[in-house]
Amino acid sequence: MLGDFGPISRIEIWRDEAAPWDDWYVDYVMIAHVGSKTKYYFPVHRWIRSYRRYSIKEFDVVLPQHDDCHAARADELKEKRMLYEFVRQVPGLPTQVKTLPVDESFSNEYKWNIVQRKVQMLTESAITKRIIYKWTKLDDIKSMFKFKHFPVPSSVEEWQTDEHFARQRLTGVNAVMIRLCERIPDNLDVDDQMLRPFLEDKTIVQAISAKKLFYTDHKLLKGLATDEHTELCSPLALFYLRNDGTLVPVALQLFQEKAPTNPVFLPSDPKYTWLLAKMWYNNADAQYHQALTHLGLTHLVMEGVAVCTHRNLSPSHPMFRLLAPHFLYIIAINTRGLSVLMCDGGWIDKTLAMKSTGTFELIRRGFSEWRMDGYGCLPKELEARGLLDPNILPEYYYREDGLAIYRAIREYVKTIVENFYDTDDAILRDDELQSWRKELAGVDCQHCTCAFKGVPGEREGRFSSSGQLVDTFTSIIFTCSVGHAAANYQQYDEYAFPPNYPAMLNGRAPRDKVARTEKDIMATIPEQDVLLDTMVVTKLLSDMGTNRLSDFEVQYLFDPVSVSAKEKLREDLDEISVNIKERNRHLKHPFTFLDPEFIPNSISI
Repeated sequence: MLGDFGPISRIEIWRDEAAPWDDWYVDYVMIAHVGSKTKYYFPVHRWIRSYRRYSIKEFDVVLPQHDDCHAARADELKEKRMLYEFVRQVPGLPTQVKTLPVDESFSNEYKWNIVQRKVQMLTESAITKRIIYKWTKLDDIKSMFKFKHFPVPSSVEEWQTDEHFARQRLTGVNAVMIRLCERIPDNLDVDDQMLRPFLEDKTIVQAISAKKLFYTDHKLLKGLATDEHTELCSPLALFYLRNDGTLVPVALQLFQEKAPTNPVFLPSDPKYTWLLAKMWYNNADAQYHQALTHLGLTHLVMEGVAVCTHRNLSPSHPMFRLLAPHFLYIIAINTRGLSVLMCDGGWIDKTLAMKSTGTFELIRRGFSEWRMDGYGCLPKELEARGLLDPNILPEYYYREDGLAIYRAIREYVKTIVENFYDTDDAILRDDELQSWRKELAGVDCQHCTCAFKGVPGEREGRFSSSGQLVDTFTSIIFTCSVGHAAANYQQYDEYAFPPNYPAMLNGRAPRDKVARTEKDIMATIPEQDVLLDTMVVTKLLSDMGTNRLSDFEVQYLFDPVSVSAKEKLREDLDEISVNIKERNRHLKHPFTFLDPEFIPNSISI
């Protein structure tokens, strides 16, 4: 029995070489003093190699300039840079990891095996044995939703209404496109005579002055190639906020250039002509959603951040420990996703109009414009679209819920950052942090890097204040959790019923306003096997993969300030969740997808 040898401030861990392949991964070591009931926590989060002796301080959070094991720390990072190498799989796309490190593999392989889960889902539902007739009318499609695993999507009953179409811009999977209209785009062919009947007898100037006119512009889609069976629009659209608070579409132009064969479609057009125009608009919006809002600007951008973090920040670095819970499985799911969903003949090629080639091109276009201090920062992104003011578009719940969570995350990050960096000089002297920023921004690097634009500290080429760190880490954590949740978890509700939000349409978009019929609508709907693939994959992607935000699967931060900050974050998120649930009780169309109760910590599916 050991005597009282006082407080424990450091432990050492090592193993022998008796079994060279018997590596040992340690999450943390907890030592309890039975008499005083004192507990000492030593986070490790490392594989214990036979050739290294590990010295772990209590809480294991120390800036490099204060670490008396600096040489061992540098050696460890050198080894990690060999494991986490950058590669740009496609020119112009965000960087990824060159080879999936073993440490990044899924802990539950079956859960993440998309192909195996798809087969099981189809087998259990027996759906493929029971689809035996050709659809002739829209109601026939509903027969797909009578089987196990495939509930009726929430969009089925109201998808044809203008109110639903406009609501998709506010609370759908791609609620990042709508903007306040301060002037009519030059290439949108509208005038007062055309629009006044839909603006409650206002002129365009009056509607703009009252901040009631909004627009979307999918110009990035212009010229993207598809196969010979379809085409892709690059639409512009105008939306009007009625006096009763309802947002509705008032004009749709499916292509960018004014032309006699590119009419502006209006709510007064024949029923199925207007409906067909909305479907082709949503088909374009779906391409943007999958390529950019979902895959490119959450999955791929954040994988680069995860790789950069492993390469430059020691596991003992407090900022590594701050970020690590939000990188869980991201590298693995991206590796799996690109190999299964984005391969030749994969899900993207089967179900998305622009196929994988167009998807990569659209990601390239979008990433070339992306900035961490713009799109990557919710308040600034909303401000750029003229929608930061809560009095504008009061039912824009993506903004309302997203901002509340953003502010809670920012307070959490601010508390932790300011605890470890009590002066700006501490930031300037942190060589790991500055190296991390250098690779994030691609400054003066001779090798492949993230090459992000708009990384805080851009003017100086370095981090120089705690505010810059808070902005950066808040952006990353928000994107990995809230940003991905908003784009991902209602995919089944949006995509499963194809007329509502078609990932693919057959034929060509309308070039005139001739009256159409339901038969014309049905001619655009893809074959049943395409719909089945869409249903299965969006159902799998809509499953929540990891614990809710602030309930970390792995505890990285044990120091008292960080633990307290995390508990405060959880309290703040719980309060936001209560407020959202109370609001939703009074809504005909509740928006639940940014309730913190349902937002995971990381991009894990």
